[in-house]
Amino acid sequence: MELQLTPEQQQIVESAETFLAKASAMTQVRAHTQSKAHMDNALWLAMADLGWCGVHLPESVGGLDLDWVSVCLLQEQMGRRLACVPFFDTAVLSATALKSLLPHPLAEHWLTQIATEKAVASMALSWQTGTARIHSTGWHLDGTWPSVGSAQMAQVIVLPAQTTTGETLLFALDTHSSGLQITSLETLDTTRCLAQVQANGVNVSENQCLARGQAAEALLTRIKYLAAIGLAAEQVGVAQACLDMALAYVLERQQFGRPIASFQAIKHRCAQMLVEVESARSAVYGAACLADTQDDATGLLVSAAQARVTATEAAQFCARENLQLHGGVGFTWEYDPHFYLRRAQASSQRLGPVSEWLESVAALYDTAE
Repeated sequence: MELQLTPEQQQIVESAETFLAKASAMTQVRAHTQSKAHMDNALWLAMADLGWCGVHLPESVGGLDLDWVSVCLLQEQMGRRLACVPFFDTAVLSATALKSLLPHPLAEHWLTQIATEKAVASMALSWQTGTARIHSTGWHLDGTWPSVGSAQMAQVIVLPAQTTTGETLLFALDTHSSGLQITSLETLDTTRCLAQVQANGVNVSENQCLARGQAAEALLTRIKYLAAIGLAAEQVGVAQACLDMALAYVLERQQFGRPIASFQAIKHRCAQMLVEVESARSAVYGAACLADTQDDATGLLVSAAQARVTATEAAQFCARENLQLHGGVGFTWEYDPHFYLRRAQASSQRLGPVSEWLESVAALYDTAE
């Protein structure tokens, strides 16, 4: 497989690097985490003006109609700069699901809002926690979705649920719907927002049902795999940032009259960080290439799991090494390594831990035998 970036993709990387280096510098990240704002509004508006929110959406809804690799390239830079915006929940997760549901009128409406009106979207992937009971004009929706990204700042939320007979339904709800309660959660990663979503007899009309039955279940499964690749790209950015920070510090820190970067033990640790970063990047880019062409759920699961596991382990390893290579100051609030450690740890649990992905692949091959 050819993993070399095209000139257009390389331009995306360079422009995102330049923009986020200034717009999401650590001074802005620190200021945001100490404020009570759900997101960096100025950064979100600027990103939307650049067209990033609709990067892979069709031109018919105002998007740029680029590929999944382009999405992952942006995600990588988001992770590298800890961008305090709901890009993953809106563009990577929710918009991808809505895009798969076109030409449904409600999906088209919200995709247009995301691509052109700077709307924020959120989505839950678990359908076992919600119950939909049919009534004369639609459904009554009840249930609790315990940890939904960016729900407290979203205009639309995509929620899966089950009927009493076990059929899966997928709804798009305005977050101001009567009976829908969204409660912010305290998070380890202060650059991101999570919320508990609770539905208490929410009236849902027929046209708010986007998909049902096996089609809805297949959609949710595929979106989870695609989102895992997108999240893995972000983790590669986290790992790269940790390597960059560690190198900058060990080149500056003096001991015995010379930079500690000249010590063999330090060189070995930095070299291992580089190996982890590049291995994860290769896995993610490979999975992203397959995401645009792979229709087989089994093949997509394997590539998504490889990217997810490799990138998660790289982010956690590099975040820990970065903190250790900073020595006694590494864990202090005044230095930046803890922000990346928090992101690496929090992201390791989203969409399921590493063990869950490994078990899924192992079960797949057990069945094949």
